[in-house]
Amino acid sequence: MRGSIFRRCACRDPQTGKQYGQSCPKLNQRRHGTWGVRQELPPNAVGERRTFRRSGYTSATEAQADLDAVRALLALPDVDDEDGRQRLGDLLERVASNREPLPNLEETRRKFRSGQSLTTRITVGEFLDSWLAGRKIRLSTINRYGRDIRLHLKPRIGEIRLDRLRVSHLTEMFNAIVERNIEIEEANALRRAAIEELKTLKGRERRRAARAAIAEMPPFRRTVGPTTRRHIRATLRAALNDAITQELITFNPAAHVELDPVNRPKGLVWTDERVARWRATGERPSPVMVWTTEQTIAFLDGVADDELYALFHLIALRGLRRGEACGLRPEDVDLKGQALTVATQLVDINGEIEENAPKSEAGNRIVALDSDTVKVIKRHNKRQRKAREEAGPAWVESGRLFTRPNGEWVEPTWLSDYFDRLVKRLDLPPIRLHDLRHGAATMALKAGAKLKVVQAMLGHSSYALTADTYTAVLPELALEAAEATARLVSRRGTKRTPGLTSGSQGGKASKDAAKKDRKKSKKQQVNPAA
Repeated sequence: MRGSIFRRCACRDPQTGKQYGQSCPKLNQRRHGTWGVRQELPPNAVGERRTFRRSGYTSATEAQADLDAVRALLALPDVDDEDGRQRLGDLLERVASNREPLPNLEETRRKFRSGQSLTTRITVGEFLDSWLAGRKIRLSTINRYGRDIRLHLKPRIGEIRLDRLRVSHLTEMFNAIVERNIEIEEANALRRAAIEELKTLKGRERRRAARAAIAEMPPFRRTVGPTTRRHIRATLRAALNDAITQELITFNPAAHVELDPVNRPKGLVWTDERVARWRATGERPSPVMVWTTEQTIAFLDGVADDELYALFHLIALRGLRRGEACGLRPEDVDLKGQALTVATQLVDINGEIEENAPKSEAGNRIVALDSDTVKVIKRHNKRQRKAREEAGPAWVESGRLFTRPNGEWVEPTWLSDYFDRLVKRLDLPPIRLHDLRHGAATMALKAGAKLKVVQAMLGHSSYALTADTYTAVLPELALEAAEATARLVSRRGTKRTPGLTSGSQGGKASKDAAKKDRKKSKKQQVNPAA
């Protein structure tokens, strides 16, 4: 297709008033006029001819460079690719009419080869919507991705072009989230202070005015913590990785944005000192607390007559997750083989209970059962058969090992609330239902189980996760380790000064001690009864 560069100016003929254009007599002057580009384009969809025109170049070299760039773009499709030639023509026609910069050759080649539109510009928000709609993953993960996209990603970066998204955009987004957290914390503190003040006010009018002021305040809101911010980044990173696979972009900025480190709360044991402190102040030392063996026994003894005792027994001793225990079916338990299979779980998704596969591939596992636990499950089955007979037609066949009194399945959220009520009734230090799982790991370690065995029992895919998160060291284990270490460095028959290492004691003192030991040994040989 034909194309060329040309030179023209805006001078006008004094007689006609028309511009000279390319026939101006002053164009032979070096600095007079400007250069332009003209390139024929492939016909449009109805066969009409099109031309790419652009002017305003200060030199022939500059104009020729753009003409070469236009021709390189037109050379991307094969000669017999009419659809491809038309797509390139549409792109260059839009660029010319909108006075846009020429598109990057490599970027256009990538889009052209992957079949993407060359004339539409997809935004981050548009891509995230289409990406989420095409995901074939479990519903709970879809909901988490959707929440991150709806609440954080689309409102803050949704209007940015996908191919223009940079690390700086994400840094600004997360900084804005942190600043918003500060505003929320300040608003929550003001509302909390107003509520406390209301409790001390006297007089109907003053209390009424205070209530009205509180009603005008923003409600209590949750901040976006470090863990949630990492979830947001993980969602965006997964989406942008797919965008790279689709050749929409070549760089994933979410993989390079830096966030504050997240320190996982370590599990702490409810020692006597911590229990005393909690009873005095009501404060919990850590979000993750673990009962001692004695406290776990006290709980199990206190709920021994509860219809769900066997469920709590399994979580406390074998470390099942809440949803796994609720999802157990009678056929999952092999009493003769003393084992159960974790093959399903119940999950609360937006208020609806659904049956899902285990949390991970490692979660699909076989858990060994001790003889006492087998007896507990047998007693549970006997009690459940009696309840079914008494309920008659009203019994709901949910197909679950653990059920409500009418046979309906046990909802995980309800179970956590019920557990909290039981703990409060028994006046035990508070823990979450999930913390029973932590306790199962620590008790197994105390009993001498290897960490790899505990990992398999809990259904973790990572050995490090078991070691770092689910093994709060019991005081007994720590004391035993300390004593064992001391025994390793002790010397039989030597008298060492407390606080000194073996190398810090003088040679004369060591010889004197050895001499006294030999005298003592001879004396015992002469008089064994001494």
